Amino acid sequence: MRNSLLLWVGLAAFLIDQISKYLVVHVLRVAQGDIDVLPPLLVFRYGENRGINFGLFQGDSDAARWVLIGVSVAICLGMLIWLGRSASTKFRQICGGLLIGGALGNVVDRVLYGYVLDFLNMSCCGINNPFVFNLADVFIFAGALGLVLFDGKKPS
Repeated sequence: MRNSLLLWVGLAAFLIDQISKYLVVHVLRVAQGDIDVLPPLLVFRYGENRGINFGLFQGDSDAARWVLIGVSVAICLGMLIWLGRSASTKFRQICGGLLIGGALGNVVDRVLYGYVLDFLNMSCCGINNPFVFNLADVFIFAGALGLVLFDGKKPS
C-alpha cells in the first residue's frame, strides 16, 4: 500500500497521545495538583479544553463539541484523500500522519469526555505561560508546519 507510512505514523501519534494522557491524568493524577518536571520549562498542569488551540472558541454546548468533532474528522478525511491522490514523499506522509493521528487523539477525548485533556505547560525566561496543551497538539502543529514549509516542490 502506497500510503502505509502515513497510516503507521498516524497510528503511532494517536497511541502516543492517548497513552500519555492516560498516564499523566489517570495514573499521575495531575488534576490533584501541578507536577514539576523541569520547572519552569516543563510542568504538568491539568486542563480541559472545550475549544480549539489555546482555548479559542470555547463552547460548553454539546453542539459546539460535535461541530469541532465533525470539523476534525473532515480535515482528517481531506488529508487522507489529498495525500492519497498526490505524489506524496515519505516526509509528507510522516507530516500527514502526525496531523491526522493528533487530530484523532483529540477527537477521541471530545467523544469520551466532552473536552480535550491537556497537561503540558511550558514557560521560560520570566514569561509565565498560562496555556496548557497535549502531545496531540504538538503532532498537529508539527505535521501542519511540515506540510506547509516543505511542500515537496523544488524552488524556482
